Amino acid sequence: MQRPEDLTRNQDMANHAPATRVFDVAPPSARTMWTLPALWVVLVAVVFALRHEVLLHANPAVPMMPAWLPAMSALTLPLLGSFILLHYRRIQLADGMLSIRAAGMFGHRVAVAELDLERARIVDLDEHTALKPGARLWGMGLPGFSAGHSRLRNRARAFCLLTRRDKVLALPRRDGRYILLSPEKPQELLQGLREAAGQSRG
Repeated sequence: MQRPEDLTRNQDMANHAPATRVFDVAPPSARTMWTLPALWVVLVAVVFALRHEVLLHANPAVPMMPAWLPAMSALTLPLLGSFILLHYRRIQLADGMLSIRAAGMFGHRVAVAELDLERARIVDLDEHTALKPGARLWGMGLPGFSAGHSRLRNRARAFCLLTRRDKVLALPRRDGRYILLSPEKPQELLQGLREAAGQSRG
């Protein structure tokens, strides 16, 4: 049987243990999800339309392998990979760190203390056009979807995980950069960040 002081100590440890919170990302729109399949259909139609051209004829040395078959594979694999990566998105808050995984390939970690939460706000990018992503520095983009590092129209650099243009959580960093996110519940994430900031100061 545990002594009362042991129970108290265990309770204190549980209270101070770093909690991990995962925030759902808003799902991409139907337009975004259909972009890649639609592009694949167009490219397949082009390949079949050109299948009688010289460059797409079967290789005489390999009569059983139509030349359009590897062309189809070369078109399908990147598009299929991109479609799968769209589903890998994650926002996590743990031990004073905000971790973001966008499209599987693009990750970003920042200490909550580096965020200027006093200036953080939930915006509609159609109204706050200065925060719209412009030139993509390293990332992936589709209609209605942006992941990775971009330069905003206000010339600041930003890491983005955007699946919609409204209800975007804009998080300014103290170094002048931004983080733009599309959580399912942006107010809940903002509140979680403020609570984490309060705990780190305490």
